[in-house]
Amino acid sequence: MSTISNTGNISLDIIKRYIQYLRLERSYSKNTLDAYCKDLQKLFNYYADNGIDYRTVTLHDFDLFAGSLRDSGIAPRSLARILSGVRSFYKFLVLEKEIEQNPTELLESPKIGRRLPEVLSVEEIDRIQSAIDLSKLEGIRDHCIIEVLYSCGLRISELTELLISNLFLDEGFMRIHGKGNKERLVPISGKAIKELRMWLEVRKHIDIQKGFDDHVFVSRTRGKALSRISLFVFIQRYAAQAGITKEISPHTFRHSFATHLLQGGANLRAIQDMLGHESLSTTEIYMHLDTSHLREQVLTCHPRSKKKNK
Repeated sequence: MSTISNTGNISLDIIKRYIQYLRLERSYSKNTLDAYCKDLQKLFNYYADNGIDYRTVTLHDFDLFAGSLRDSGIAPRSLARILSGVRSFYKFLVLEKEIEQNPTELLESPKIGRRLPEVLSVEEIDRIQSAIDLSKLEGIRDHCIIEVLYSCGLRISELTELLISNLFLDEGFMRIHGKGNKERLVPISGKAIKELRMWLEVRKHIDIQKGFDDHVFVSRTRGKALSRISLFVFIQRYAAQAGITKEISPHTFRHSFATHLLQGGANLRAIQDMLGHESLSTTEIYMHLDTSHLREQVLTCHPRSKKKNK
């Protein structure tokens, strides 16, 4: 986990207790903890540079801190995340009775609109997979990865940490440990099952390093679990080879999975369960269907508008 090198006049013990609180009571993942530490370091650096005591900091100080981040080129979305972490830290300080009042209660985040990620059509996904050389071991693996991302709607971290012991191919399910280490069962499509069986057979020819024997997707050269960066790189490479000009990432396949389910008539709460969203409002981002699809749904489903059988 990332360490905080400059804590100003805040004791290291408080920082350690806060990180432990996030890990144990909030069940945050390593990646989330790293992000929180990185963001808090910005706040502590600002305190040190301006001689500010965390116990007597004011709302005005926080406004100046936010302004300094904006001036340094921090985007509104990133700024909102940083300020959210600052509020979380000060709520903890009050909880631990390190301070009496929370100075961040009136701290406002920048207004940001909801950004909708790109969606790939089924034809575009097929084109990306067709760009993969299946004569190579990595090609069979990468083809399977894209199918699992799209057919199961996994997060990138869920895919890189997917274990063979959590695959139940005969039953058509996989066990996923998502954000906050929350467990869910995700259905596997017939096509994804076929690709997983093919990859697991080929995987036997790789020299797997100790500690990675149970990981589904591993590097052929290193014998370790694939990194998030390597997934980003090869997906963008295949997309370019397929002539896809959209800005895509591994998350694009998850977004496409949910959008296509919704367009196909799936229940929003069912999609919420499959994606592992804690709040339904998070899932509602996928309700950005085009007007022609919405019109078709109204004409088909609403009692005042149902199409007459001719």
